[in-house]
Amino acid sequence: MSTAERTYDYPRDRWHGPSYGWRLHPGWIVLMILGFIFWWPVGLALLAFMIWSRGMGCHSSDRWHRKMERMEEKMGRMRERMERFGGFGPPSSGNHAFDEYRTETLRRLEEEQREFRDFLDRLRFAKDKAEFDQFMADRRNRPAPPQPQPPQN
Repeated sequence: MSTAERTYDYPRDRWHGPSYGWRLHPGWIVLMILGFIFWWPVGLALLAFMIWSRGMGCHSSDRWHRKMERMEEKMGRMRERMERFGGFGPPSSGNHAFDEYRTETLRRLEEEQREFRDFLDRLRFAKDKAEFDQFMADRRNRPAPPQPQPPQN
């Protein structure tokens, strides 16, 4: 993941990014808290509105997907670092051959998971490209609008 994606993924769009708009501005949260303090139905209504309008930001699947991928990458790097120091891997079963088999199988499964994730990314890109190419072809092939004829006197 590029630095630009990390930069735009969290800091700026947290409160006023393009997908959340005005709904999760800190002023609305303060207003909701004051609503609960002074008259609880107002606070409850504001809370319901914020959840209903998806202003909490929990429903942006694309952003969530990127964050989950980043977390998996970080966990993989941390696991690799821990394994280099030894003693932090899975506990030994006492059978050296089985431990080697298990380690190799887990490594192979992680590699297959990474390859499958890359395959899905390529598949999504190809689908998006095909849809865009179809749109451009339709746009090029649409008939030209008829030119208005000037009135003849």
